[in-house]
Amino acid sequence: MSNRAYGQYCGFSRALEVVGERWALLIVRDLLISPKRFSDLHRGLPGIPTNVLTTRLGELEDAGIVARRALPRPERGTVYELTEYGNQLETVVMDLGRWGAKSLGDPRPDETITSDSIQTAMRTTFQPAAARGVKVNYELRMGPVVIHARVERGKLVTGSGPLEDPDLVIESGPALRGLMAREITPAEAIKNGSVKITGDRRFLNQFIELFRI
Repeated sequence: MSNRAYGQYCGFSRALEVVGERWALLIVRDLLISPKRFSDLHRGLPGIPTNVLTTRLGELEDAGIVARRALPRPERGTVYELTEYGNQLETVVMDLGRWGAKSLGDPRPDETITSDSIQTAMRTTFQPAAARGVKVNYELRMGPVVIHARVERGKLVTGSGPLEDPDLVIESGPALRGLMAREITPAEAIKNGSVKITGDRRFLNQFIELFRI
């Protein structure tokens, strides 16, 4: 890692020395979704210079958080993935994302969304208690980004791309955050056109119970 040190014998300060550098936790966030090639990480983190990504990955490897794995044939190349130690950051990342979502507001002009960032948003806002006995499949379309979320028996599985059998397709932009934060009702969102759906509208009402800021 870098020479940053806080001069305190404390687990929290040591954690900041390990993952407190800029971009480090965003790399961890994306690797929590799935292992990735260098090019995948670079594409999923708009704005990160290649040399900074190389440096951060090296630091995370040195700290035992990330490891490289050669892909088996017929694929070629190397992917980065979290180690067992690295995967222990999942609760930290989810809790921090849940806390940060409360102050999101509208997107800034230079901000983009990615498949991994939306999947993380779904995971951080998921309400397991509301999902007991529920089985439903959602497809979310936010501009060019399409992800899906499967809910079954209190558990959530997310992935990139569309579904063949979604119960509801939701097309939206920033208004989705307002919907999840209860700043606007499903009926209002549909009426003003900020949210478009394909499927039974009841599933949209259920959506805001399952995913809540």
